[in-house]
Amino acid sequence: MKIIIAALSLLVLVASTAIAYPPAVGILGNAKSCMSCHVNNGPWVDESKTIIDILDKETMKSLRQSDGTFQLDVKRGQQKTVLTVIGRIKDDYTPAPYRNAWTYIDPTTIGTSSLSKFAPGWAVNLQMSCRVVGDNLPGFEGTTITALPMTVQPLDDAKNAVLQLQVMLTKGESVKGDAKKGMLGNYFERSVKVKVID
Repeated sequence: MKIIIAALSLLVLVASTAIAYPPAVGILGNAKSCMSCHVNNGPWVDESKTIIDILDKETMKSLRQSDGTFQLDVKRGQQKTVLTVIGRIKDDYTPAPYRNAWTYIDPTTIGTSSLSKFAPGWAVNLQMSCRVVGDNLPGFEGTTITALPMTVQPLDDAKNAVLQLQVMLTKGESVKGDAKKGMLGNYFERSVKVKVID
């Protein structure tokens, strides 16, 4: 009986902690973008010097289309791993960001009860991350980047979808209780199409 009471107490504690946690773009709340909590006040506004790319991990080729969007074509039931690459170019004299944050969001899932805000029916192992810069990647020598793999898999009920890749380049630390203070950041957004190949 004591074990059951202890387990229930722990469950209540975890649940109340989760409710109190910042929105984190749709994970526990209805925030639609990073700008719901943060400000776009950093020095990295020049998009021509900003790197936002998605590479096929197997071929190391960019999945960027001619219109600036990205497209992931994946056979149903199979896995595909891509690299999310974010940072600043080599010849950038602005002080580099300290960490990069990103998340892939299907806007239609905001406000739903699902914890995953990736496209419904798609399995994904790293939908979001926040990483200190300093990764090395062939083809990006001399740049200030983060590069992390993400594996996706369209399941039986997966459909084509258009995701938002929401990105923030940041430096400093947010003030607890007021994320608009204490941190410099610049927000960027890209469109990512995920397509099921049957």
